[in-house]
Amino acid sequence: MEKNAAVNGLFDRKRSGCTAQALAASSPGAEEGGEEKPGCGTGRGRGRGMGKALAFLRRNLLVLLTVSGVLAGAVLALGVRKLGLSRAQKVHFAFPGELLLRLLKMVILPVVFCSLLSGAASLDPRALGKLGGKAIAYFAITTLIGSALGVALGLLLKPGTGSHTALSSSSSYNISSKEATDSFLDLFRNLIPSNLVAAAFRSYQTEYRYMQETASGGNTTLVKVPVGTEVEGMNILGLILFAITFGVALRKLGPEGEQLIKFFSAFNEATMILVSWIMWYAPIGILFLVASKIVEMDDIVSLVTSLGKYILASILGHIIHGVVILPLIYFVFTRRNPYTFLLGIITPLTTAFGTCSSSATLPSMIKCVEENNGIDKRICRFVLPIGATVNMDGAAIFQSAAAVFIAQMNDVTLDAGQIFTIIVIATASSVGAAGIPAGGVLTIAIILEAIGLPTNDLSLILAVDWIVDRTCTMVNVEGDALLAGILHYTNLKELDKQKTEMTEVKVETVANIKAEEESSPLVIHKQQPPNPYNTAGEDSESVL
Repeated sequence: MEKNAAVNGLFDRKRSGCTAQALAASSPGAEEGGEEKPGCGTGRGRGRGMGKALAFLRRNLLVLLTVSGVLAGAVLALGVRKLGLSRAQKVHFAFPGELLLRLLKMVILPVVFCSLLSGAASLDPRALGKLGGKAIAYFAITTLIGSALGVALGLLLKPGTGSHTALSSSSSYNISSKEATDSFLDLFRNLIPSNLVAAAFRSYQTEYRYMQETASGGNTTLVKVPVGTEVEGMNILGLILFAITFGVALRKLGPEGEQLIKFFSAFNEATMILVSWIMWYAPIGILFLVASKIVEMDDIVSLVTSLGKYILASILGHIIHGVVILPLIYFVFTRRNPYTFLLGIITPLTTAFGTCSSSATLPSMIKCVEENNGIDKRICRFVLPIGATVNMDGAAIFQSAAAVFIAQMNDVTLDAGQIFTIIVIATASSVGAAGIPAGGVLTIAIILEAIGLPTNDLSLILAVDWIVDRTCTMVNVEGDALLAGILHYTNLKELDKQKTEMTEVKVETVANIKAEEESSPLVIHKQQPPNPYNTAGEDSESVL
């Protein structure tokens, strides 16, 4: 019996050891703690690994489905090309992809109008103060530079030249060249639409007609006369200007305009949910869009080459902007080495490349900027969350390059007015791409509508968006971090002064409280135990 008791005791000790080890593995410090012993907790370890794999699949499910749709579309197209479909059959084959394009175009108007209106109404210049004004100026300037860089690289590398679809009729989409004066006049005419309702589906465009003119001597000559016409296509510029102006006016109303601001904010949130639902149909639509585009192409090699040039132009733009332009701006304002600063944020940059999400990178970015680079936490926690939503330099670069790429594919020579329109709309609309899966493609559709180009070729951009989006997100979060550094070093004196003032006020207040306690015989003095969780010290936070 003693032998059996000893065996049972040994079994109980082994079982309790495994239980204790399992409890330790489930504790927060388990991953940092010791090793798992063989035979104990290995199932839980496999379970954790499976859980991580499932979590990764859930986070990247849309990306994986999109890539699968691209590959399946390419394989399907190679088989369909051998069937020798007629032109009508090709149109029918592309129908599921056409539905995706129609869904995207359907939400352009509410996305543009409601997002910009609610965004403009939510800005309070008095609350933002000088620090917020500097941040907004930085975001606007760097995004504008990014848009111009994307257009310049598109015009320089010419990714769409020599690649034309079989169904594309150059006469259908070829925009007649206009004089520079008329291009800029049309730009301002569209900025101020005469009919806001008509601006939702029509825009103003100058065309030329030849009229006979009889001179005093009886000679008849043909004279080119500019004539204003209304063409099909949403007047995006006019809607953008009206939405921003109306949002500022609602903010000016104060409490009377709050209900309308809440209405448009709710409308905007509902539209974003609708867009996210549409993007879950995107893998199916992309499958047929890519397949139909390959079937239409006479030369597949030229299509692949053009897409390669577009990817090169976009990634090259991100490299130039992230390695040269943004660090140069940082150096000009701080006179410090920007690349030393960038070494401190390697971890969030890697996270941005893997997740393609500025919002997902935000926690690690705040931690690294504060701890590794020593930036004031008041600035970090004010600037970085705003930048994750507003600052979209990388998106502006690839959207501008994509617009030029599609124009070149359709044999459209962009004039000065159209180039200016691309830069302005890419800058203004890139904010709306934040937080939406493949939201940048929706912005490209807005740009194409504004300059009168077809949206059929968006399938090519959707097919490679998952590649370009990684470097795009890295540039976005890098710009946010560098802005925090610029504001920190350019406001050092004000920050030190404010900290000194807060310390003096705090000491004076404590002294007054102690004097009151000592002078009052009714006060019961109790010694407060120290708070072991208070790691903030005596410094108080303030928002500039």
